[in-house]
This record gives sequence, structure tokens and C-alpha cells, in this order.
Amino acid sequence: MECRPWAKFQTSLHRVHQSKGRGIMSLRINSEVPDFTAETTQGNVTFHDWIGDGWAILFSHPKDFTPVCTTELGYMVGLMPEFQKRNCKIIGLSVDPVDNHSRWAKDIEETQGHAVSHPLIGDARKASVTPPKAALRQTTPRCARCS
Repeated sequence: MECRPWAKFQTSLHRVHQSKGRGIMSLRINSEVPDFTAETTQGNVTFHDWIGDGWAILFSHPKDFTPVCTTELGYMVGLMPEFQKRNCKIIGLSVDPVDNHSRWAKDIEETQGHAVSHPLIGDARKASVTPPKAALRQTTPRCARCS
């Protein structure tokens, strides 16, 4: 049997929360992302308007200037011509403020060889990574094991 503890963990948590009338994961493949307005390196963006009639990939990164995040964004910028052929835009999000993102974009260009041409969302309040207090009280972490 293939060992995928994360799959069992997510499935069991989803069942627990669904049975109590709460959804742990409000977004699933093919679901519509809620609209939002955010400050970005390219000005304020209303997400659905920004997407238009195409597709979008939203990358969420924990912090600017981390090696993995810098590499990922640099790689994705290198793939922009392929995304554009498919009518797909990319947008990044990090918990740092927008002025940090501008410096980070320069670092990505210097270290990865690609200039960032897509917006980077600033989330200095960390709203994207901080669950509501009610959710923290209702969620108990559990170990996941393969049988």
C-alpha cells in the first residue's frame, strides 16, 4: 500500500469538520476563489477583474527573500511565455509589505535571470496565513499514520 499520510489526514479532518457543519477547506479543485482587493507591486488589484476571462495561478509564499520562494518565482517568470499562450496570469502573495516585494523582485531578477512582470500582493497584516480564532479553538492537530 502506498504511504500517503497527508491524504488520510486531510480526508479524516474534512470528514470531521463536514459532520460538524464546518468546512476545513473551502477551496477545492474547480471551485471559484472568492473575489478580493489587495495592494500589489502594480497598484491595487481586484482579483476577479484582474483575471478577466482567462486563468490565474496565485502563489502564496511565507516570506520574501527565502531561497525556495525566490527560485520558484524566478522559474515561473521564465515560463511566462507558455502561460501567456494559454491565457493564464500569475500573481504572488507574501506576508511582507509591498515595498519589500519591490526589492525582492530585483533580487529575483539578479539571482534567477528573469525580471518579475506579474504583481506581488503585500500581506503585512498576515491575513492570508492567520486563521480566525474560532477556527483555532475548533481544530485539534492529529497525527497521521499509514496502516
